[in-house]
Amino acid sequence: MPFNTLTLSVDSDLAKLTFNRPEKRNAISLEMIEELLAALDEIEHGTARVAILTGAGRAFCSGMDLDALQALAAQSRAHHAPAGGAGGGEPGRASEASLNDSRRMRHMFHRIHTFSKPLIAAVNGPAIAGGCGIATLCDFTLAAPEAKFGYTEVRIGFIPALVSVFLLRQIGEKAARDLLLTGRIIDAGEALRIGLITEVVPSGQLLDRARQLAAQLCENSPTSIAYTKRLLNEFGRARIDHELELAVQENAVIRSTVDFREGLAAFLEKRRPLWRRD
Repeated sequence: MPFNTLTLSVDSDLAKLTFNRPEKRNAISLEMIEELLAALDEIEHGTARVAILTGAGRAFCSGMDLDALQALAAQSRAHHAPAGGAGGGEPGRASEASLNDSRRMRHMFHRIHTFSKPLIAAVNGPAIAGGCGIATLCDFTLAAPEAKFGYTEVRIGFIPALVSVFLLRQIGEKAARDLLLTGRIIDAGEALRIGLITEVVPSGQLLDRARQLAAQLCENSPTSIAYTKRLLNEFGRARIDHELELAVQENAVIRSTVDFREGLAAFLEKRRPLWRRD
């Protein structure tokens, strides 16, 4: 099927999936989510045995699209009255629209995490917030030296809820708390040191190295790989599903807070947020 926000090519055993919104730094839109899910389905039911995921231009994926953030802001204003309370406002009740949006993101992350074929992220530039989640949920995450990683949600009054479920398992609680609570952006070297990525690849060699890894994977039994991935996905599945549902609720509820509205407004207006202090 034709895609607007990404490209998909298949050459024998290898599928290459490229986020293709370079003018938007490959930011995540609702259309991109739907197309990514459709592309993964196409790869899963096709002849390719391994998939590479990368970004067009200078970024891998910069997180949520500006239009999507503006829609979130409008949605928050429409469904929630300002709330009081310490630390920027006690949350109210999540709207159905917020829950549906949160569940859509959950489905995307869960689909990547449980994909039945080996998935290699070739991170060619910044992978921020949701883009960092996409990059690091792949089976292998290769990064160019100029790649950057970070979960910046707390900077705009949001919450890195869904990705936290997986990040705790990937790098441990102490390192996860560091990234999630500070919202700081790290380079590829630090990402490798803490176990967030698999390998740093010299500039200009990223896709060649990804193809080399794909060829190595294709030397193995496809049945064994499929069974191994299925087994790995079953470990802790019930607990992960439970934690993801908690994350969905928190992801939706925080949109009722004063800090969320102020953080988004400040980001869209390119100013420093004025956090509420009661």
